[in-house]
Amino acid sequence: MGRKSKGSASRGRKKRKFSGVDPEYLQKQKTSLVRKYRKTVFFNAKEMAAIDEYCTRFKVSSRSALIRQAVMEHILKSLDENHPSLF
Repeated sequence: MGRKSKGSASRGRKKRKFSGVDPEYLQKQKTSLVRKYRKTVFFNAKEMAAIDEYCTRFKVSSRSALIRQAVMEHILKSLDENHPSLF
């Protein structure tokens, strides 16, 4: 006699229990991205007003993420443009 099943199992699909990525690898990735070092930056009134205006205009909720991204983009771009050459 035929067995009736419901849902996606009737289409011959199997449910996956995990995404196939090693959980230890994911944990190592997560711990490598933890921020441990603190830097403090001071802004004058005009600079802070500009940051506030930008954040309100473009609905930025995390100023620290904004500043971190801007600094890192500038640093990485500078390093890429000024890499040492052999000749």
